[in-house]
Amino acid sequence: MKKPFTKSKPGKTAHQAHQVRIIGGRWKRTSLPVAESPGLRPTPDRVRETVFNWLNHLLGGTWGNMRCLDLFAGSGALGFEAASRGAAKVTMVENFTPVYLQLQATKDKLNAEQVNLVRGDAERIAQRMAQQSEFFDLIFLDPPYRQSLVEKMLPVCAPLLADGGMVYAESDVALAVGDEDDVPEWLAPWEVMRADRAGNVFYHLLRLKRTDLKA
Repeated sequence: MKKPFTKSKPGKTAHQAHQVRIIGGRWKRTSLPVAESPGLRPTPDRVRETVFNWLNHLLGGTWGNMRCLDLFAGSGALGFEAASRGAAKVTMVENFTPVYLQLQATKDKLNAEQVNLVRGDAERIAQRMAQQSEFFDLIFLDPPYRQSLVEKMLPVCAPLLADGGMVYAESDVALAVGDEDDVPEWLAPWEVMRADRAGNVFYHLLRLKRTDLKA
């Protein structure tokens, strides 16, 4: 969850700004430390609450068979939230060593056996997973802002999705557009299922318009 140079919301203390809480499930209200890292900021609580309400509705509250991939894990707020709600497998990818070590400490604290941590570059790891025919039902895509990473990573995510799979994408710009003629090539294969905005955070649930039966 890395948002460059984003300030904490007014009224938050330094301690509060460096932790988030799991919203629901087995580890509800558990605090997750946020490692010191330039530009790292977790997805806001109210955004996560909305997103997981969307997902609960779409999944009928059933998480037990979900395979999740968090490509820019950061604090782990999205991945650990999915695991807390019962996801069968959650793979978190993080490139920055201190943040990765904090994720490992949190995994150990929670005894989160269904969580698999991978250290390295998200794009390279995703490409390797696709070559190894790994598939996921839900991919969290919350990269640093202002680097066109959603644009870059959505095509990489497509071959990783199981049939009917979804991508959660967070950005500093809205992905949904009204005129199909104006849709960029990288977004054209995707359908925006849900979308909303909280301040400068635009968040979306996407799925491929057409998918092969891969899993």
